[in-house]
Amino acid sequence: MIEDFDVASDWHVASPYAFLARLRRERPVFASEHLGAYVLTRHADVRAAYGDPRRFSSKGSLTISRSLTRETREKLGEHGSFLSSFVANVDPPDHTRLRRSVSRAFTPRAVSAMEETFRRLNEDLLDRIGPKGRADFVTEIGHEPSIKLTARFIGVPEEDEAFVQAHVKDWFQLFLSPEPPERQLELADSFLTYLAYVDRLVAARAERPRDDFTSLMTSLIGTELSHREVVELISTILLGGNDTVPNQLGNTVLRLLREKAWPVEPALVQNAAEECMRIDGASLGSFRYATTDVTLHGVTIPAGSLVLLSTDSAAHDETVFPEPERFVIDRPNADAHMVFGYGIHFCVGAALGRLQLRTALEVLGRRLPGLRLAPGQEIAYRRSIVGRGLPSLLVEW
Repeated sequence: MIEDFDVASDWHVASPYAFLARLRRERPVFASEHLGAYVLTRHADVRAAYGDPRRFSSKGSLTISRSLTRETREKLGEHGSFLSSFVANVDPPDHTRLRRSVSRAFTPRAVSAMEETFRRLNEDLLDRIGPKGRADFVTEIGHEPSIKLTARFIGVPEEDEAFVQAHVKDWFQLFLSPEPPERQLELADSFLTYLAYVDRLVAARAERPRDDFTSLMTSLIGTELSHREVVELISTILLGGNDTVPNQLGNTVLRLLREKAWPVEPALVQNAAEECMRIDGASLGSFRYATTDVTLHGVTIPAGSLVLLSTDSAAHDETVFPEPERFVIDRPNADAHMVFGYGIHFCVGAALGRLQLRTALEVLGRRLPGLRLAPGQEIAYRRSIVGRGLPSLLVEW
């Protein structure tokens, strides 16, 4: 008897790999009662599903609000289906149109121009925090440069950065973490406040454009995009910069310190970052809906079923990554993980995310070569269906 996924337990996020290995071997298409979804665990199956949007539809897949109470859904009203028009949550032709619009802001030249800004943000932070000799890596080092870079890119004023960070965390919890009914209502209030803020930002840029992402997207309202689509695009890119990228950096630094691989030689930084994303990905997978009956490995997934494409399991598939639980800093195919998705839904901000991880490791390794874990702490991951991140990581140097 194979146990089930259990988002509320510590092992589920921290170390699910023995469980996932058994699923890959014995039940590669696993019907999870806990998730209310079928789970694909093998690398080849996950990649094939990402590449088959006709049978595995993205439409509505991010709006995992099944766990929300009726009272919470009523409070959210039309926003209960938030992200219904976000680029990762739709199929072609809407996906094609949205992605084309967003891609204008993520040209190679634009991403490259952000590297110097991000490097300077990290240097400035370390100028301030370096003399202390100790810090909580997550709250004091890992998040700030990414939050500031994302805010500048989007056009969020500096004085609003803390507000945005707090509310982004709340909406992540509301839609993507299991929460008790009373907490759901609090988070719903916070989420509606946040949406109203983004709405005002879009209106302000429509009236007075600047050189930022919000102004660029706002200029497309009425021709390529709707007002709601712009609000959702901005909200979700803020999530990546305020949450996903900093979480990946925290996971990466913890892994490198535990493996005694700190600081990383400059020549190995890029591959080390990929191996850390593979072995400790901040993103655990994506949901899809089966549009038709799909039979795989003798199991039929009925049309309409929710399906989790477990990129976390795929990244530990021993048929693709020999000795998957071993950290290999120069693993030749480390970048074959699917943390950024695959196919038409490959993350539009992947190049920027990779750049941030690489740049942070270069600056931190040079400035804090003696970085080490503070003794006596208990390291635990926050609980989530689709993300892995540390609420705290105490370090010294």
